[in-house]
Amino acid sequence: MSENAKTANLIWEGQGLAFTGVGGSGFTLRIDNPAGPDAASPMELVAIASGSCTAMDVIDILRKKKQDVTSFEVRVIGLRAVEHPKVFTEIDLEYVVTGRSIDSKAVERAIELSLTKYCSVNAMLVASVKINHRYQIIDAEAVAA
Repeated sequence: MSENAKTANLIWEGQGLAFTGVGGSGFTLRIDNPAGPDAASPMELVAIASGSCTAMDVIDILRKKKQDVTSFEVRVIGLRAVEHPKVFTEIDLEYVVTGRSIDSKAVERAIELSLTKYCSVNAMLVASVKINHRYQIIDAEAVAA
């Protein structure tokens, strides 16, 4: 198997629609429908994959740009079609960057690089889903006051 391959196994838990997903790395997680506090739905996992892929890129780029980020969050909303297969029709990404003297141009560039060059998940999704994004910068000093 190619070293570029990613693998996963899904093992049915024997009832309902609950599965244990095991990644090639050995990481496990529960998948169920309906989702609950102990398991995610497959579409929640797609939303998480979209957000986490770009989040890792953006925080990495901001750190390389010497931005003093004290907290960082990506909020994801996936809007689904009404009819089956109920795919995402749009994904909204909101980046919330908290820190000291954060440069908005650095944030904009980090997001742009992630969404146009580095994030493989969103590069796949953008072929069939409209991906919107916005950001807000919160001054850590103002939060502390």
